[in-house]
Amino acid sequence: MALVRWEPFRDIERLEPFRQDIERWNPFREIDTLHQQINRLFDRLIPTDGGERTGVTFIPAAELEETENEIHLRLEVPGLEPKDISVEVTPDSVTIIGERKFETQVEENGVTRSEFRYGKFQRVIQLPSLVENDKVQAEYKNGILHLSLPKAESEKQRTVKVNIG
Repeated sequence: MALVRWEPFRDIERLEPFRQDIERWNPFREIDTLHQQINRLFDRLIPTDGGERTGVTFIPAAELEETENEIHLRLEVPGLEPKDISVEVTPDSVTIIGERKFETQVEENGVTRSEFRYGKFQRVIQLPSLVENDKVQAEYKNGILHLSLPKAESEKQRTVKVNIG
């Protein structure tokens, strides 16, 4: 069997009814349309008002480590003072609320450009085990909030019997 190179426009008469569709199709226009749709999706998730974000503007990154007796939670909240952060602990979750305040610096030409995110944030983190919320210790150093959450006695001694068969 001989190999024949496929040339889609060789029989142009056969493709004449589709000529307008072929000439009109522009993949870059479709990519631009997709880009606009994705932007609208993000605008709904984080609403904007006059170019300034009014919804959730900052969500701190978190690390959670569980040991035998404690849960260690670290949150990355750079640029905040401890007085700007509120931490509430229940036996099964931690809520962190804070606000990064806007500071304006006007340059000589009257133009200011900022990529920092300002405004209030709130993050609720569900804990893998129950904790004694009245014995939580907190430390804030170099933009990292570290919480030591001691596990409840019932969680430390908890064993589960597994039935086989």
